[in-house]
Amino acid sequence: MIEANAPVTMSDVARVAGVSTATVSRVVNGHYGVSARTVAQVRSAIDQLGYESSLVATSLRRSRTNVLGLVAHSFQSYTAEVLKGVMKALSRSGFDLIIYANSDLYGSYSEGWEQRHLTRLSGTLTDGCIVVTPWGDIRSRTPVVAIDPVRGSAAPAVMADNLAGATTAVEHLLGLGHRRIGFIAGRDSLASAWAREEGYRAALANGGVPVDPTLIGRGDFNPESATPLARVLLQRPDPPSAIFAASDGMALKVLEVARELGFSVPGDLSVVGFDNIPESASTEPGLTTVDQSMYQLGYEAARMLKSLVTGEWDEPRQIVLPTSLVVRGSTAPPKSVARP
Repeated sequence: MIEANAPVTMSDVARVAGVSTATVSRVVNGHYGVSARTVAQVRSAIDQLGYESSLVATSLRRSRTNVLGLVAHSFQSYTAEVLKGVMKALSRSGFDLIIYANSDLYGSYSEGWEQRHLTRLSGTLTDGCIVVTPWGDIRSRTPVVAIDPVRGSAAPAVMADNLAGATTAVEHLLGLGHRRIGFIAGRDSLASAWAREEGYRAALANGGVPVDPTLIGRGDFNPESATPLARVLLQRPDPPSAIFAASDGMALKVLEVARELGFSVPGDLSVVGFDNIPESASTEPGLTTVDQSMYQLGYEAARMLKSLVTGEWDEPRQIVLPTSLVVRGSTAPPKSVARP
């Protein structure tokens, strides 16, 4: 007998159905090798005991859970802003949301994190997932939408116009008179990182400024990766007068290193980031950055995913959103250029 208010377990279902717990598990997970009669017994027990409250049981009965997943490597400011947009898009949609984040931010467990998470969630717990900045290409039995996909991916995705955003950022610095502009890149497997570097290079070329490879540092979007790169750039005999970082998290680390080394921002060094996370406005000085509307990225990804799940999506499978430059106090003309 099951105690009142006690959660119904798979063992309870097995006892009522007159089968083993392993058999119930096979039925719930849709595995082969169970007779139609036994499947009917298990489903009857699920109904009788109220096991329908379980997501997997709901999936078994309806072929859908009405639950979507958001899978992220780590839960930082970028992901939090994306989540706000996702929640707005799912408001009153009939879909619930599971958030699944990595527990080992940048350790060895990180490799392949998105595929492990999708394997756990897809099909039994969720009808589909949003994956935020995957490290590799992704495969799933259910619909998946990537925010900021890897290079060359043809999967459904939402991304910012990273090329235009980066070009505008560097053109801003060139317009102020900077000619020695350092760049701290992101993880090169991501389409965004590649496009932001292309924007940096294109803006310099259009401005008649040769690209100096020694002014480019290879980060990976992990903010901590920018610290040693910023030190190398700022401790050289001829440091750049400006640095463009491919993310705000890395740009904020550049500001920290500049302060530690005695650089005045923007007097000695101008700094530009990319993202427009909330911290970029609250730092001192405020960070000039490219706004890629993280909220809108989340909103559009959720809108696409729920329509893919219901079979109603008839728009392009990859959406590119516009960016805009937000000018704050971290940029100014270099000392060698007279201020107006």
